[in-house]
Amino acid sequence: MELRTTAGTARGLDRDGLGLFLGLPYAHAPAGERRFAAPDPVRRWDGVRDATRFGPAVPQGPPAPGAPSPWDPQDGLGELTLNVFTPDPGGAGLPVIVWLHGGAWVRGSPRMPLHDGGALAAAGAVVVTVGFRIGAEGFLSLPGAPDDRGLRDQVAALTWVHDHIASFGGDPGRVTVAGQSGGAASVAVLLAAPATEGLLHRAIAQSVHGGFRSPGEAAGVTARLAAALGVEPTPDGVAGVDPERLVAAQDAPLRGPADGVSAFGPVIDGDVVVGQPWEGLARRPRPGVPLLATWTAQEARAFPLPPAGSDPADVAAAFGLDRAAGAAYAALADDPVELLVSDALHRLPTRWTARAHGGPTWTAELAWRSPLLGACHGLDVPLLLGTLGTRPAARMLGAPPPEEAAVVGAQLRRAWVAFAATGDPGWPRHDLAGTTRRFDVTPSDVDDPLAASDAIWAQARDRGVS
Repeated sequence: MELRTTAGTARGLDRDGLGLFLGLPYAHAPAGERRFAAPDPVRRWDGVRDATRFGPAVPQGPPAPGAPSPWDPQDGLGELTLNVFTPDPGGAGLPVIVWLHGGAWVRGSPRMPLHDGGALAAAGAVVVTVGFRIGAEGFLSLPGAPDDRGLRDQVAALTWVHDHIASFGGDPGRVTVAGQSGGAASVAVLLAAPATEGLLHRAIAQSVHGGFRSPGEAAGVTARLAAALGVEPTPDGVAGVDPERLVAAQDAPLRGPADGVSAFGPVIDGDVVVGQPWEGLARRPRPGVPLLATWTAQEARAFPLPPAGSDPADVAAAFGLDRAAGAAYAALADDPVELLVSDALHRLPTRWTARAHGGPTWTAELAWRSPLLGACHGLDVPLLLGTLGTRPAARMLGAPPPEEAAVVGAQLRRAWVAFAATGDPGWPRHDLAGTTRRFDVTPSDVDDPLAASDAIWAQARDRGVS
């Protein structure tokens, strides 16, 4: 299938009636003088571009022990690419969903089968999946180099979508940016960034997290990594390290106690990032852009939990709360530790982000329990994208997955595409009615399910302990 576009002619694939155009470059390879620079856009290409294969992944290690990395070190630092899945290559005016993967800022690639955009596109939208710099290549803070290069890559990809998506049947005036986990935090940043004015028109943030670093914290990460590599903590010093060695060093245990699951991530640079996701939206509101903010009911089940029998008061203290907060959680839930960790990592950051947004806001909770990990962090990704047979999905769903997974996934796709098309996913607005859609085999609308948790944290803040 050949398509003449405003970026050049592309030869793609016809997969069950969908047009797939893979590995389309939106920025030149961040190598040589471009390695730690802002993205250098690719405006168009000459000749016919082979768009039947994914572009190279960005440097990274394996997504899980025993799993292969999507990055082949022989690819080095390749072009930054995106992929277009369109249900109507010759059409016009379809809503557009730009998908940003998660992965704690050090893992993930659109070439991973988990992030295939075909099923979501078949539901009625042009879907774009984006590769962007992660880890040290994307987020290592270096003097004289722009911070948050991975986020700047995302802005460059949105610019490409704005300029060229009409050639693939999409409407450049109805672009929804959607992402999960680190991708959801990216969505919040992009929603608050002046550079995206006119580039995004709706936003979907699934399981937001915070943990953005101050310049001082980021400099500490840089110093530790440079010392581990035996180089100067400067662009010239780190540029002499080949990508494979840099990945090995960033995956080593160089994290400090405050670094969380990764030593890398957005830096509060005062330009692209002006605070945690909810702080950025409060400071730079975008009231004309509808937001759909979602979480899973048992986010913490995807992570190592404190040992059985742990005192909720001790767990609360680990998150900067006091013992009274732990006691409040013990009165709130049968498993207070799991709920507290779920709230701290993703549920409440998502709520705070939704509340900070100055425009129309909807919220949703994925309550359906997978057979292995319940309603854990990341379960929404294979359900939404219909990638139930992939290796990451099997760790949550088993193999074969239960039939209910496909039922709930179809609900998510219908709602996400309706939101992309109209700015309304189909249930009452949270900012007006306090309503949350609870996705299960039979969906329902409920009053704010995070109100009690949020009150515990608010009371702790009032006591001056968080």
